[in-house]
Amino acid sequence: MPSNPAQASNSNLNVGPPLWLLAELTYRCPLQCPYCSNPLDFAQTEKELTTEEWVQVLRQGREMGAAQLGFSGGEPLVRTDLEELIGEARSLGYYTNLITSGLGLTEAKVNAFAQAGLDHIQVSFQASDPELNNAIAGSRKAFDQKLKMATAIKQAGYPMVLNFVIHRHNIHQMKDIMALCQSLDADFVELATCQYYGWALENREGLMPSKAQLVKAEHEVNDYRAELEASGSAMKLIFVTPDYYEERPKACMNGWGSLFLTVAPDGTALPCHSARLLPIDFPNVKDTALKSVWYDSPGFNHYRGDAWMPEPCRSCDEKEKDFGGCRCQAYLLTGNADNADPVCSKSSYHDRILAARKAADHSTVGIADLVYRNSDNSRLFFKS
Repeated sequence: MPSNPAQASNSNLNVGPPLWLLAELTYRCPLQCPYCSNPLDFAQTEKELTTEEWVQVLRQGREMGAAQLGFSGGEPLVRTDLEELIGEARSLGYYTNLITSGLGLTEAKVNAFAQAGLDHIQVSFQASDPELNNAIAGSRKAFDQKLKMATAIKQAGYPMVLNFVIHRHNIHQMKDIMALCQSLDADFVELATCQYYGWALENREGLMPSKAQLVKAEHEVNDYRAELEASGSAMKLIFVTPDYYEERPKACMNGWGSLFLTVAPDGTALPCHSARLLPIDFPNVKDTALKSVWYDSPGFNHYRGDAWMPEPCRSCDEKEKDFGGCRCQAYLLTGNADNADPVCSKSSYHDRILAARKAADHSTVGIADLVYRNSDNSRLFFKS
């Protein structure tokens, strides 16, 4: 018998289909971002799925009812079969989204992807100015390439969707970032303050904004929203506050194994892209059908429902709203993924969040001191 009652059966949980499938095609990437969410040991990941293996994943996902499909990485443009996979996804009826840095993209590819049926492209920027953007990205041509591709994407008829990861070294640029987005005629802009997994956790002291920085940025975003509304602009701004400045945890992934299914480059199936860091045995699509992965595997049933919850989550009247918070965050900060997310003020480990906030208020870690994903690239910008 499984020690966790939630692993024994999901028959009483009324599990629906995975509506959002994230295909992490590769962990390879030309960028060096010090907040990358990919695993720290990504270089040790086993061989990537082949084109045919990915096609089988897409087909099985669609048969189960998945409707949204994201192509992600790493940098998905590294895969030479991306156009073929987009075409397969279109024939299956997915709404498809390419999440890219823009490096490796060309106008020809933008148009070819449109012909293949791609619905949506999200381009990430690292800052509003070339110097900081390129230093974080690890490429002297990154900023200009991103600008060029953002323009090409808009001209090709795609919605203009931009993403900026916000941290203590670019949060002072909020007004300039929003002005840049408006100049690019963006439709949607996600200003996503760092969430601390992977490299971001490794660099938390050097990335986490102070409370004062965060408050100022929120005011600037709200003021800019008001200006956009007054001018009749259709650009939408989404500002994501870091979990560490909340008193209640987020409903991570809308609940474990509820809507989202991620397939990692090596075929490992996960309820979220960070879950592979947990001490849980997750199935691989190479040897397990996606339907069985989703409905039957112990990994996906591990934190479904509330039978697994210890106190204070078990008796909390908000457990159906936040599902106990983020399991990865609980594991990283307490060493036990069963614990309440330390972000929650009811958690006995909440003091660790408060300590992180205090450290952010006094951090002197410079951008040159961060640990970069591809450390060799940082030498282009930072002299020892």
